[in-house]
Amino acid sequence: MKIDIVTIFPEIAKGPLSSSIMGRATKAGLVEIHFHDLRDYTTDKHRQVDDIPYGGGPGMVMKPEPFFAAVDALKSDQSKVIFLTPQGPPFRQAKAVELSRCEHLIFLCGHYEGVDHRVIEALVDEEISIGDYVLTNGTLAAAVVVDAIVRLIPGVLGDERSAETESFSGDGNRLEAPQYTRPAEFAGMPVPEVLLSGNHGVIAAWREAKGEERTLQNRPDLMEPPSISG
Repeated sequence: MKIDIVTIFPEIAKGPLSSSIMGRATKAGLVEIHFHDLRDYTTDKHRQVDDIPYGGGPGMVMKPEPFFAAVDALKSDQSKVIFLTPQGPPFRQAKAVELSRCEHLIFLCGHYEGVDHRVIEALVDEEISIGDYVLTNGTLAAAVVVDAIVRLIPGVLGDERSAETESFSGDGNRLEAPQYTRPAEFAGMPVPEVLLSGNHGVIAAWREAKGEERTLQNRPDLMEPPSISG
């Protein structure tokens, strides 16, 4: 997979996507991640990427020309262009799985009061939001989404089963059960006996029950039946 991230702050994305599992995946050739400074696609001497909004209002809006130039330079027939915005559909594990099967992803990162909407209308295949809150720019959001995608590429994780048993895997409506490791007792708190039993069937049932319990406690919305409209 090839990933291009277009932003005025490439250094923000480079840190988390060059370390740990992401860094090893890149070195192993499982993914190519390239960071592009949007200002490199400007044509004026001031390398301007923003301007005042038509119709008035606070702040600045990112200009369309640099984004069009960047996508024109980077896009191929296999590319999917994604724009990070709090106005997009919520990012879910199912979407991470879907995107992990793509050949080429281009992430466009906004800043200031937003981006000229002609960028979204003409260039963007999908808008994605990582939550109902606003960041100073979309670069951090791009790093989050890329991390979630890359770890699903075969060979990236040391144990492929890890991605199959995590929260939001499978049907996507259960959280992961609690995990424990050595020592068997710490600060007066023992590991649940069932995990020491060696009975894998009983352990699997315990994990399923505990995952449901944690879901009800922390994310009851995941277990609510879908609403029927109409």
